[in-house]
Amino acid sequence: MQLLHLFVNGEEHAVAAPGQRTLLEALRYDLMLTGSKQGCDKGDCGACTVLVRPRGDSGFRGEPILACITLAADAQDLEITTIEGLAGPLGLDPIQRAFADCGALQCGFCQPGMMLSARALLDKCDKPTLPQIQEALSGNLCRCTGYTKIYEAVEVAAGLRTPSSRAPVQSERAAASDSKAQTVTEIVP
Repeated sequence: MQLLHLFVNGEEHAVAAPGQRTLLEALRYDLMLTGSKQGCDKGDCGACTVLVRPRGDSGFRGEPILACITLAADAQDLEITTIEGLAGPLGLDPIQRAFADCGALQCGFCQPGMMLSARALLDKCDKPTLPQIQEALSGNLCRCTGYTKIYEAVEVAAGLRTPSSRAPVQSERAAASDSKAQTVTEIVP
C-alpha cells in the first residue's frame, strides 16, 4: 500500500492504494468519481477517458488518456480533469450543452469519454474539420449511435453550425384488422 497524491478537478486528494491500482480504479472506487466508465479495462473503448496535463501548466485542460491502463501512481504529477470537472461555475461546458441540444446522448456510457476527447480537440483547434473531429473521437466507441449526432454536437460546440431541427416522423394508426390476434392451426417447418 502506498499513499498517492492525486490532483483531480482542481482538488488535491490523498489515496492509500496498492501499486497496481489504475487511475480509473482510484477515481471510481477511492474518490467516488464514477463519471469515467469502466468498459473494456484494456484501453480499447475510451469510456474511461480523462484529461491530464502537467501540474502547474495553465491554459488547456490537457490531453486525453485512458485511465484504465494508466497507473494511479503515474498520475501523481498531473492535473486530472474528469467529466465531473468539465462544467464550470457558469454551468455546463459548451460541449456538454451541444451534446444535449443535438440529441447525441443515448445510453450515456460512452459520453463522458466522448465529451472529454471532444473538449481536448476544441482546446487545440477551435474550428475543426469533420475529419479532425472523427480522428479525435476515433478512440471512443459508441454502441448506440451512428456517430452522426456526436459529430454534429462537436461542430455545434465549435460554432460551426446550429443544432439540426428535425420534425418528428408522423406515423399512422394501424388498421383495426392488424390488431386482432390470429389463430395458428399448424406450424410447418
